[in-house]
Amino acid sequence: MLGIALSVIIGALLGFFCKSPLVLAHADNLIKFGLCLLLFFVGIDIGKNQSVFEQLKTLNKKVLLLPFVTIIGSLLGGVLASFITTLSLGEGVAVSSGMGWYSFSAIELSKINAQLGGTAFLSNVFRELLAIFTIPFIAARIGSFQSVSSAGATAMDSVLPVINRSNPPDISIIAFYSGLVITIVVPILVPAVVAIFNLG
Repeated sequence: MLGIALSVIIGALLGFFCKSPLVLAHADNLIKFGLCLLLFFVGIDIGKNQSVFEQLKTLNKKVLLLPFVTIIGSLLGGVLASFITTLSLGEGVAVSSGMGWYSFSAIELSKINAQLGGTAFLSNVFRELLAIFTIPFIAARIGSFQSVSSAGATAMDSVLPVINRSNPPDISIIAFYSGLVITIVVPILVPAVVAIFNLG
């Protein structure tokens, strides 16, 4: 998390003080390359967990709906946010469609404007931090599935240890599955929301 924060700060300072025409001219291509590299390593991470796919076959069919319910709930949260903030309906839904994957959503929405990209970054970072701090309470007082949903895409990686500590052992595989599905959906969902609401 510290590395991410430092990267943003250094990038902002370079953008402010060093307006190189060469860098600015190739900024879009650099962003696309970085995004492709990010998705490449996500694919490697998914592929190396081969045993997980065998375990997923044993899950109850209703449990398989969890990531999709999480996605719908997150998008509805974006709709609500548009009524209580200065974001338009489309912008609220676009920001929420990152599902906690701050690096991807921030890069994609920065193509529209820097402010929206920054909002997406902060919103999704805060979602991850909030999940880390509230999952023990949610798991104990509300339910295990709800604790998994709160993490969004991060349920498969950075927030998984917290989910594991706060829930019965069998919830970990459900959390990984939910995060995996959401991680696959987000790169399709964010551009789709941008196109539907004509934000680009």
